[in-house]
Amino acid sequence: MTSTLTPSSSLGADPQSPISSVDNVFPSSQSTGAIGEDPVSGDSKGRSMSLPGVTDEGYTTFNGVTYLGCALVNAPRSEVEIYRNMSILNEQSKQAIPIELYVPRTSEGNVRLVDPGTDTDIACYKIHRILFCARGPSDSEEKMCFAFTCSHGDNPDSAIFQCHVFRCELQEAVAKILYSFATSFRRLPKSIGRSTSSISEAEVTAIFSVNLEFKEDDGKGSYSTCPKDKNIFKFRCDYDKKIVISVTQTGNKELRIERCFGLLLSPGRNVKDGDMHLIEMNSMGYSSDGRTYSISGNWEISEECFKVLDTETPKDTRVFLTVAVDLVICGIQEPVRFAIETKAKIFPHNERFWYFTKKPHQEQFFVKLKLTETDAPDVVQYEVVEVQSQTQIDRQKAGMSLQGLKHHRQMSEGVQSPQDDEESDGDEPLLSGSGVVSKEVTDDNLLEAWHEVLVKWHQNLSQRPKQVQQLAKKGIPEALRGEVWQLLAGCHDNSELMEAYRILITKESPMESVIQRDINRTFPAHAFFKQSGGLGQDSLYRISKAYSVYDEEIGYVQGLSFLAAALLLHMPEEQAFSVLVKICFDYELRDLFKQGFEVLHLKFYQLERLMQDLTGDLYEHFMEMGLEIHMFASQWFLTLFTAKFPLFLVFHILDLFLCEGKDVIFNVAIALLKMSRKDLLALDFEGILKYFRVHMPKKYRTEEAARELMAAAVSAKVTSKKLKKYEKEYITMKEQEMQQEDPIERMERENKRLLEDNMRLEQENDDLAHELVDSKLTLKSELDEVQDQNKEMKTDLTKHKKLLKDTQEEKHRLEVENQQVKEMCRKELERLETENSRNTVIVTDYKQICTQLSERLEKQQTAHREELSRIKILVKSCEACSKMFDADGKVNLPEPKIDPEKMNPKIVDLQQQVRELELELAQTKLALVESECKTQDLTHSLHAAVSEIQASKNTWFTKTLNSIKEVANTHTGKKEPKD
Repeated sequence: MTSTLTPSSSLGADPQSPISSVDNVFPSSQSTGAIGEDPVSGDSKGRSMSLPGVTDEGYTTFNGVTYLGCALVNAPRSEVEIYRNMSILNEQSKQAIPIELYVPRTSEGNVRLVDPGTDTDIACYKIHRILFCARGPSDSEEKMCFAFTCSHGDNPDSAIFQCHVFRCELQEAVAKILYSFATSFRRLPKSIGRSTSSISEAEVTAIFSVNLEFKEDDGKGSYSTCPKDKNIFKFRCDYDKKIVISVTQTGNKELRIERCFGLLLSPGRNVKDGDMHLIEMNSMGYSSDGRTYSISGNWEISEECFKVLDTETPKDTRVFLTVAVDLVICGIQEPVRFAIETKAKIFPHNERFWYFTKKPHQEQFFVKLKLTETDAPDVVQYEVVEVQSQTQIDRQKAGMSLQGLKHHRQMSEGVQSPQDDEESDGDEPLLSGSGVVSKEVTDDNLLEAWHEVLVKWHQNLSQRPKQVQQLAKKGIPEALRGEVWQLLAGCHDNSELMEAYRILITKESPMESVIQRDINRTFPAHAFFKQSGGLGQDSLYRISKAYSVYDEEIGYVQGLSFLAAALLLHMPEEQAFSVLVKICFDYELRDLFKQGFEVLHLKFYQLERLMQDLTGDLYEHFMEMGLEIHMFASQWFLTLFTAKFPLFLVFHILDLFLCEGKDVIFNVAIALLKMSRKDLLALDFEGILKYFRVHMPKKYRTEEAARELMAAAVSAKVTSKKLKKYEKEYITMKEQEMQQEDPIERMERENKRLLEDNMRLEQENDDLAHELVDSKLTLKSELDEVQDQNKEMKTDLTKHKKLLKDTQEEKHRLEVENQQVKEMCRKELERLETENSRNTVIVTDYKQICTQLSERLEKQQTAHREELSRIKILVKSCEACSKMFDADGKVNLPEPKIDPEKMNPKIVDLQQQVRELELELAQTKLALVESECKTQDLTHSLHAAVSEIQASKNTWFTKTLNSIKEVANTHTGKKEPKD
């Protein structure tokens, strides 16, 4: 990246509207300094340490600061990019500009760069536009530099981000300046408590509550409400939808809506006005009670511009969409637009939803109006000054301040830069992991006592020997700590947890990048954890990752890495993981991180009451300074004192914690306060914070001081009965506050808290989306593949079940048809056989008759021939008659004319009989031929039926049916007879 020095004339760009609301955070590897040192007179170097307090304008002034320039950046929260620009601009320091830096005391001020010669402003930046602050690494050339990133632009689309780099003449001034920035982010101006904005008498604010819901075509001529899950609408593909918006005025200023000017929709968020698409409206108007104005419009999903909202979204993803409505309101010159951003998931066309809610999406809008002059004296006309949604206001508030415990923890972590001299009493805090703990034991009686206790303990692991508590108060010998800690935690040789650890380290965690970042600053002063990629950091990484997978509810928190590091110094990874799990669950350490730190706030109240009872003067001093318990005690509870104190003291505290339980933290805290009482009473607010962060841990670098502190902790008058009493007071106090509080205010506060949590979670989700996708990519791919295979197998199983059912039904139908065909064939065969037998008998009879007739005919023909021969002989014997015959014996006479009356009746009868016999013979032959033809036809039909039956048995369907039968018989162990 090429860094360009911004001219002084362009440094004062001060856009009027913020482009986004973000948390102002400091890199946890950096430090903030404390304000309140005595002024140092002299040259400019001395003046850089001078903190003259609050000026009339509400600023803290820093002299001896040099402005090195600015550079455009794409990732305003990237430490790497900020450090790179810091290094480049520091090398180009010949063009640097000396300035006086004015840091505001509240979150609504401006950071001013003032020319010390002319006392004129060079540049001015609104504090809520500063997105990120960082200081240069203490082991680099930029150790005296600091930088912040700031947004510039009138809207999100045209916004740019610049990194502004500064250098101080003294390294100590860097921490002081960053601490002033942190104070500015945290403090709201007093006027904020009375009013959300400064409104003149001519300005009013109208409040509108807008409800949004979507309805989907149900295919029956009507629309059904689209379900919603965790503020995410659920849509189905290929269904036209209807948008319904209801507007209700909830403020004191009543304005009547005249009509709806337009209903608009667009995919995405932060959408430009020109990118919105007009929706066809089908109704608008007030409800029957006249309070709610409703608008509805038809959304045709097939339009190309809405394609992304009709495309199925992958698992664990969602799409944004923006719905806007332009309303013409009586008394306002121009239409007022209410734009609602929401999210949706698009499911397949046939998806069915089981668990959901149909409550509409609700958003509250604040319309700031300014009274304008009109010609008519009785007409009131307003001009729109600003339209803001509750979501935008919440984002701005979240971006202006470092709220609550989370921000204090970030502020108090401090820089962990190496020191040349560990015994130095400078302003740099003591690094975690400092101090050397010797394993040598000079007290032989102590070792002998522990030996006897351990022998007795191993004989009965379920019962702790009575001597253990007394011996633990003196401190467990370093050589025995690993074994004794496991026995105290009840996980000695816990094979179940150790086996679970071996499995957990092979799994992926969504917190891997966060863990990798934190282990580099865990116990950096200890040689075992100092080397990046070394054995210590690798072991710590595996334990932290395994716990984040094991405890899905709270995952990974930085405080656990310090505790895990302390355990790793005394035992192998598997045992350290087992003890860590026991401390979190059995000793209830994880409860401090749950439910919005409710349990942690209870601990703060109990410690405050203990201070009030046991160190009253110190408690009153803290109250006068406005110092709250969480400002110094949060790390004590969340890390068990492992983050800042020397190792000898840390290990002794863990001895008592594992032996006596979680209440030991109060004993140690009271002992620390009592032994530092005089020092704390002499300090102001900034001095007290610096004392807790820097000087208090350094007091216990020697074993003598640590033993003295632990002796005071053991003798502290902190009883469980007293803590129970304070707990009841806290619960009662909370209940009274809830009873006294207006229910509406309580619900609004709870709703606001939930909105803040939701916004924070969405911001974290957006920031870590790519990391989560990368870390889950392999697992998600495998899971999707298995789910796809499972889905396919279920689909195949359903298909095969249906196919089997259909096949069984078809089989049954074919079996019935087969039986019917067989029965029909049998009957037809029997009929044909009967008919064939009858025809055979008929044929036989006909043959016999024909034979008889033939024999009779032959006899008659023989008789006729004999008679003819006799007649011929008689004729030849007569000379006259012989002439009637020729040489061949043929009659050669003219055709005689036969007179029927003269014919011999006998001859006529014989001729008639011959003709009848011939006719009867012809009819018989014809009947015989017809019978043979019919027999052939029946025989052919019989053969065709038999062939058809045989062919039906050999079809593919029959073979498939037989195959299914064989498979079914194989599974059931039964065999069915073949057809």
